[in-house]
Amino acid sequence: MSSGGPDSSGPELWIVRHGETEWSRDGRHTSTTDLPLTEAGEQAATSLAPRLAEVAFDLVLTSPRQRARRTAELAGFADAQLDEDLVEWAYGDYEGVTTAEIREQVPGWTVWSHPSPGGETAEQVSARLDRVVARARKHDRTLVFAHGHSLRVLTARWLEQPAEEGRFFKLDTSTISVLGYEREHPALLRWNS
Repeated sequence: MSSGGPDSSGPELWIVRHGETEWSRDGRHTSTTDLPLTEAGEQAATSLAPRLAEVAFDLVLTSPRQRARRTAELAGFADAQLDEDLVEWAYGDYEGVTTAEIREQVPGWTVWSHPSPGGETAEQVSARLDRVVARARKHDRTLVFAHGHSLRVLTARWLEQPAEEGRFFKLDTSTISVLGYEREHPALLRWNS
């Protein structure tokens, strides 16, 4: 995979959402529940290895959850450093529950616009992902393995936007996305590839 292009300069942050789990497949909010990848998730994670092998990274991080660690391992990065700041948005009482089920009690609920009782706020998620952004900006090219909502917030924060702007970045499992710069501005270089 090539990097940004002739107008890009500055550090790059490559993000990989973990492979499919039973709950991600079924649309159930998964944060602290430590689920394994499905067989399809393992195959998709393995398919990332040749694409990522072509790129030199000077920092590789992973969420400590097994679904992210296993994706990193299958993609060729078994030695990725664990980083607690990359864990998924904590959903509290909504852990394991689908959006449709939550909306039966809280019409119009989204993680972006409503609280998750017993879970994290957008500000709390932003604070820890800001640390990942700061760390990545000290390296030429960083690779992270993590989760759907946390990576969407990470993207928003890289782009110097509030966490809630992550709602615009639908992110599929076992995909590679690249954040970087166009001239001096943080930019989205590739998404969901």
